[in-house]
Amino acid sequence: MMQFMAKAGLAAMLIAGTLAGTAAPAAAQLNIIIGEPDRNPPPDYRRPPPPPGYGYGRRPRACDPRLAEDMARDYGLRRARVVDITPRRVIVQGWTRRGPDEMSFANVRGCPPLRR
Repeated sequence: MMQFMAKAGLAAMLIAGTLAGTAAPAAAQLNIIIGEPDRNPPPDYRRPPPPPGYGYGRRPRACDPRLAEDMARDYGLRRARVVDITPRRVIVQGWTRRGPDEMSFANVRGCPPLRR
């Protein structure tokens, strides 16, 4: 009798597991709509949307100070730092083998060097 109950319990567990495995995919195809079906999703209130065209086609119009410092280091200036930015140029000061030195870059995209 005990073997019969064990076999019946095992069979019941197998049937329940099989039915549970087939019920989930069948339930996934149900489409339950509560409320108006043609409503948009709720808006995202975390941050406002960016303006149209934001991030596309925008290029920096001026010389980036970090780029000017990197270029001055490439030219041999040690401890280079930007000391002045005017509408026309970016001035970087640093040290060479001969002592303190200064470089000027045009304040346009790409930072072309003006003088050393």
